[in-house]
Amino acid sequence: MAGTDTRVTDEEALLLHSSGRPGKLEVTPTKPMGTQRDLSLAYSPGVAAPCLRIHQDPSTAYDYTAKGNIVAVISNGTAVLGLGDLGALASKPVMEGKAVLFKRFADVDGLDLEVDTRDVDEFINCVRFLGPSFGGINLEDIKAPDCFIIEQRLREIMDIPVFHDDQHGTAIIAAAGLFNALELTGRDIQQSKMVINGAGAAAIACAELFKAMGFPPANITLCDTKGVVWKGRTEGMNQWKSAHAVHTDARTLADAMKGADVFVGLSVKGAVTPDMVRSMAANPIIFALANPDPEVTPEQVREVRGDAIVATGRSDYPNQVNNVLGFPYIFRGALDVRASTINDAMKIAAAKALAALAREDVPDEVDAAYAGRRLRYGPEYIIPVPFDPRLIVTIPAAVAQAAMDSGVARKPIVDMDAYRRSLRLRLDPTSDSLQLIFEKVKAAPKRVVFAEGEEERAIRAAIAYRAAGFGTPILVAREEVVRERMEAMGLANLEPLEVWNARLSRHNERYGQFLYQRLQRRGHLFRDCQRMVNQNRNVFAACMVASGDADAMVTGLTRSFSVSFEDIERVIDPTPGHLVFGLSVLATRARTVFIADTTVHERPTSEQLVDIAIQAARTARQMGHEPRVAFLSFSNFGQPMRDRAAHVRDAVALLGARNPDFEFDGEMSADVALDHELMKRLYPFCRLSGPANVLIMPALHAANIGAKLLQKFGGGTLVGPLLIGTDKPVQVVQMGATANDLVTAAVMAAHDAMVR
Repeated sequence: MAGTDTRVTDEEALLLHSSGRPGKLEVTPTKPMGTQRDLSLAYSPGVAAPCLRIHQDPSTAYDYTAKGNIVAVISNGTAVLGLGDLGALASKPVMEGKAVLFKRFADVDGLDLEVDTRDVDEFINCVRFLGPSFGGINLEDIKAPDCFIIEQRLREIMDIPVFHDDQHGTAIIAAAGLFNALELTGRDIQQSKMVINGAGAAAIACAELFKAMGFPPANITLCDTKGVVWKGRTEGMNQWKSAHAVHTDARTLADAMKGADVFVGLSVKGAVTPDMVRSMAANPIIFALANPDPEVTPEQVREVRGDAIVATGRSDYPNQVNNVLGFPYIFRGALDVRASTINDAMKIAAAKALAALAREDVPDEVDAAYAGRRLRYGPEYIIPVPFDPRLIVTIPAAVAQAAMDSGVARKPIVDMDAYRRSLRLRLDPTSDSLQLIFEKVKAAPKRVVFAEGEEERAIRAAIAYRAAGFGTPILVAREEVVRERMEAMGLANLEPLEVWNARLSRHNERYGQFLYQRLQRRGHLFRDCQRMVNQNRNVFAACMVASGDADAMVTGLTRSFSVSFEDIERVIDPTPGHLVFGLSVLATRARTVFIADTTVHERPTSEQLVDIAIQAARTARQMGHEPRVAFLSFSNFGQPMRDRAAHVRDAVALLGARNPDFEFDGEMSADVALDHELMKRLYPFCRLSGPANVLIMPALHAANIGAKLLQKFGGGTLVGPLLIGTDKPVQVVQMGATANDLVTAAVMAAHDAMVR
């Protein structure tokens, strides 16, 4: 069961899907298309050569096309999430979302296809004839029992992996948790008694996989809405249920639960009562996986049993059974060995690899992100968390090995160590690092003040910040204006936000005195300071943070960076011994680049460049990157020699004298810094072991222009510019920032408050 976040509003979701380019996907070429020669090679006449080669040897399609990395995400929309039969077109947002998850977690290119038919034979024919286009088929949101028929027949007639994630994804993740829960409770799988409630696609798949991994068929009791599936029952039966019918006198779920060791629920909220839990064996294992609300909550279990291990499908409880732990990585491994199918051996290998991963020491950055829980193997940690960066290496490698061992791999991997190294390089660590920061803030929520609290984007961001569990947002605004804006946005029924009116606040006198102490020797009278507190929301918000009434602040929607920063400087100092500067983080599919200083210092001195480099490298390392710092200029190592490059050359020498713990070099041009082959060919003495990922700019204009050009033309995501080096946590967004940008800035400020 993929986790469901019910705290997202319809308005937020619709806005995300409709803003900018509608939807969540686009097609991007992987080869240059800038010249006529490029087009001639990629299309006519050059494309004839690979066409003829594939005609001679069909297996070379994996070498000359993207087939080997494309998975079709296919549905007819007959069972969309928990919403029922919405039809093919209405399922498209879900299929696009699944494709995004494939890319995000395993660098698999998902292509969504919505097939407008409810006829099983028509659907099968449509998919089978499209088979040459893809390396694998992920079936999604197809009702039972059609999904069983469709998957079985497609697996028989197609020579690529066909996988119905609604069935097998849940089963694999649940199996991983079950392996560990059985071990922790000292149970023998051969002697354990299990009850599965629900007889849909996921439940049937769980029963089949649990039997494949060693559960005796007679020890699994399947229940549906009519009670126990027993030998001889005729009402509400079909061939898939009949395959799991058992000889038993039990007729109800309550009967079956008596003395059971394991309960697996794939049914509906409230299906299990406290009395049923009480009737189970000692140290019961309870997987209540109905979403969004489980069959029985962990709190309800704890009220009657203190010895239970509980898992759910929800992210706000320990032991989340989340399909994203499985399907991206399973397909990654299957594609990489060109598997002809995904068999039981591969599924069990994925489950065992997940179980083994949960038993290992948790990396510091993952453990820190979930500080509200103790991520140590035990009753509340039997399944890895979704943003564990080890998943991309561990699961595909296990699946690939199982495919080879079971004889379905058509391109065996010779060097598994090299394969694991290649998996580590598939994904840029920035996304995982950001997510870990988000999880860390959830575990220790903070009060963040949004200085421009009357802006619609700020109100939306505040609502999202609170809903996501990051802490308490505070709007600097007039309460009546916020109320009117929320009514206009259709959000009037939400819980009111905390609003501080700068003009009417009872803290004004205290803030005024605080500001006067800071500015009295800079030409400001007390009434000047009081006026700023009353009328300047940035000053007021900064005073809140400086005085401890809020943990952090974010601003920038309505004023330029320079104006906002000037307001903040009146209240908040730099961290002692450090500079304040802006660090822009550009994350693309291929790499992440940190660019500094993009906001503060017009022409930094050599000493300032060194301090910027050290702090930027530290931030890069915190976000999962080993820093390779390049001091940029228009010259390369003195050619051409110009006075305006001297401060950059001097900075390199000064940094060398400090003996830092990261790679650095310069001065060099941007093309050399980012192209390691060019760097080594022209300047083999350069100390960087790879392309630079931290770019220290010679001046503000170059940094700002460069970062914004890269943002607009580089096809990546820009985080920041992050304000680094302030004594109190502050972030200033760009004036065009979206509500999501504002939430990210607020979380980064909150995280800054945590690590001080």
